[in-house]
Amino acid sequence: MLIGEVARRSGVSARMLRHYDSLGLVRPTGRTVGGYREYTPDDVRRIFYVEGLRSLGLSLRQIARTLDDPGFTPSALVGDLIRKTEERLNRERELLERLRTVEAAEVVGWQDVARTVELLHGLGSPSAARRQQAVLAPAEPASVPAELLARAILTEADPNVAGALRWALARSGGDAVAGLASGLTSGDADVRRRAVLALAELPSSEATALLTDALDDTDPTIRRHAALALGARGVTRAVPTLLGMVVEGSNDVEAAELLGTLARDPEWADRIMGALVDALAAHAADSAVRMRLAQALAEMPGTLALPVLRQLAHDDDRPVALVASALVHVFET
Repeated sequence: MLIGEVARRSGVSARMLRHYDSLGLVRPTGRTVGGYREYTPDDVRRIFYVEGLRSLGLSLRQIARTLDDPGFTPSALVGDLIRKTEERLNRERELLERLRTVEAAEVVGWQDVARTVELLHGLGSPSAARRQQAVLAPAEPASVPAELLARAILTEADPNVAGALRWALARSGGDAVAGLASGLTSGDADVRRRAVLALAELPSSEATALLTDALDDTDPTIRRHAALALGARGVTRAVPTLLGMVVEGSNDVEAAELLGTLARDPEWADRIMGALVDALAAHAADSAVRMRLAQALAEMPGTLALPVLRQLAHDDDRPVALVASALVHVFET
């Protein structure tokens, strides 16, 4: 077949066929008496091979090496193409996420765009120091998108960088609660912990509601972080968890102080006192727990806990009695 007929049947232009010939990729086996290129069925079959490999993303140079390699194995080629395609798709997904982040930031000028892109590059660094530097870089007068900071918090494992991100988020003024809320539904407890720590620094009612939900989390550390944040906000729903922290000895001093603050509410004073007394009875054989509870009683407002401390001053457990006696002395002087 002459080149024109091959072009019509294969869908490859005559110009491209001549280019294949010049590269030595598909050379017509014969020539007519007049010197025209003449393609055999094998030549045409090779053209279809070339076009098939081009559709997979191979360059003409790669196609030439592939077709002329006697040791060519299709599986190795396809595996290599899959790897390269996945790398390209990952790069494009990263670009798409960056573009969406810039769009979500509702930037008003190129300065904001530049700051957002700079922050994205910095947060993508494998160096924790570089990530922290990117977060703490002066942002004024450009704004920092709260959504970007929230997403970064949920994935940041380095405690120093995470702290910088929470600081930046708290002062960004943006609405990041929705972004952090998604972290609370993660199956990864570390992600949920990061979300709770960030929500604890946001004063909004939406953040308080999510922290309240976190009191029911299966992870005890998450429950403790949520309780401390809620106790500081005066949310009495945190009382049982705070009491449990005193008993367990986890942030017990801070938890006791918050119980004392919450007990300033007359409606809750008797409840908290009753819970502390019940805990003393429930842990009658554990001296360390009873001493922590006695110290928590000392945080109660006024002299509310004085009668109970006087009783504990005569407790059979001598260390508990000594602690209670010292506390009674403080109250009475």
